[in-house]
Amino acid sequence: MLLERKTVLIMHTVVGNKLKILRKNKNMSQEEVADCLHISQSAYARMESGESHSWANHILTICKIYDITPEDLLKVDLDKGSSSNNTVNQISGEIIVQYEERIKELKKVIKDLKKDKKALKS
Repeated sequence: MLLERKTVLIMHTVVGNKLKILRKNKNMSQEEVADCLHISQSAYARMESGESHSWANHILTICKIYDITPEDLLKVDLDKGSSSNNTVNQISGEIIVQYEERIKELKKVIKDLKKDKKALKS
């Protein structure tokens, strides 16, 4: 879980940095973007700083504002060849494995709950 937490924090930072770059490239203020998202400027500032993950709730609108795809927003630029990008990619792969394992566990829990419910009805 510690690895997962670190990965999430890195992802928020990566997305936040990208949001800041995209906003500046569009010559928009944080307040202007926040208005488009129907949130406060401080909430948007937290997204850019990596302190908030609420960008995920607004991803489609963000992509529309900046004329990009969700994949573009989440993609780590490998052109730069930095070790931090490689770390993010490695950790991202590990996170996917962890989520897939968690999904399997939750499916089993649901199956067991359905069995218990059926047994109670009998």
